[in-house]
Amino acid sequence: MFDVGIMIEGQDGLNWTRWKRLVEVVERCGFSSLYRSDHFTNPRGPDRDALELWASLTYLAGATSRIEFGPLVTPVTFRLPAITAKAAAAAHDLSGGRLILGIGAGWQDREHQLFGIPFPPAGVRLAMLEEYVQVVGQLMRGTKPVEFRGSHYQIDGAEILPHPHGGGPPILVGGNGEKRTLPIVARYADAWNAVFVTPARFRELSSRLDELLDRAERPRDAVRRSTMIGTIFGRSEDELRTKLAARGWSVEDARGHGLVAGTPAMLVEQLRGYREAGVERVMLQWLDQDDIEGLEIIGHEVLVAL
Repeated sequence: MFDVGIMIEGQDGLNWTRWKRLVEVVERCGFSSLYRSDHFTNPRGPDRDALELWASLTYLAGATSRIEFGPLVTPVTFRLPAITAKAAAAAHDLSGGRLILGIGAGWQDREHQLFGIPFPPAGVRLAMLEEYVQVVGQLMRGTKPVEFRGSHYQIDGAEILPHPHGGGPPILVGGNGEKRTLPIVARYADAWNAVFVTPARFRELSSRLDELLDRAERPRDAVRRSTMIGTIFGRSEDELRTKLAARGWSVEDARGHGLVAGTPAMLVEQLRGYREAGVERVMLQWLDQDDIEGLEIIGHEVLVAL
């Protein structure tokens, strides 16, 4: 199975007017899913509009009936795992079971400094991630109070009531790290998302994940595999050349950086390359939140061709 979703940078000018419009067009035009980042700011100023994650996803849950959705990804530093589990369970049930709960170690130091949020070293954040997904999974899927004693999180008889429908949302872990992230995926996650990789690199990482799943004695198809890729879309070749020139790139340069770049026909060819590499879902990073017409064209021409 192969499908195409949209990923929006929630800190890059996203407000309620834009979000409601994006939710409507993604649902209407046949995309499989709509994801958004969980950031308070961009890595560099000036700061722009940014919607709080769970408020925006709760709106989406009630405003749609078909698409899957979720954070890509929520960092472990922002909320305690029990708080994330409670919010996710509510949004999942409200939507009839369409949430995908993306969790990651976090990476952006600027937003943590601005908002007074502790930002431990990368190794500590990855250790937090490994415990975090266990706590969230146990709270979601358990039918009795949870006990957990870790180095970073302790749970003493907590229980989510009502119990989330169907055991709660699938847990997605995002990241390309072979030494720490993929082993966490292999042991605890239901889905894995790579970021800005070429089809060849995705194939390498996916093969490594297969090895780790074998070691963990889990079926290789136990983990759904996706990738988020940057997108440079041109309605015509002239428009495409203009957009690429602004970055000093060619189409080949963009593809080498883990992006797709092209007219509708070119995007179809490039996305087929990801499908052949074993990607089950591509999430197109859509930076121009006001380009609704572009999303409609991709929905009507690219998705139909795929």
